[in-house]
Amino acid sequence: MSAKSVQVLQSATFARTYKKLQKNQKPDVDAAVEVIINTPEVGEPKRGDLAGVYVYKFKSNSQLMLLAYEYDPATRMLLLLGSHEDFYRELKR
Repeated sequence: MSAKSVQVLQSATFARTYKKLQKNQKPDVDAAVEVIINTPEVGEPKRGDLAGVYVYKFKSNSQLMLLAYEYDPATRMLLLLGSHEDFYRELKR
């Protein structure tokens, strides 16, 4: 399936976090989203309470960022974006 036919959805939490990012962080996040659109299996699959959720780790301004998402062949649902601090606790909500 080509990347052009993939629908990308955002949770309210992801959209709110993205809006608060500094201008120099947004290109890094956009690049990470592009990677997820093209190769969704790149993220680490989670188990247990978070089964079905994948987490992609990337650097932004030399800080590790995590992006949680779910995917099927036609869609990518961006769930949460942030640093490791309280990331998984927030993701379980």
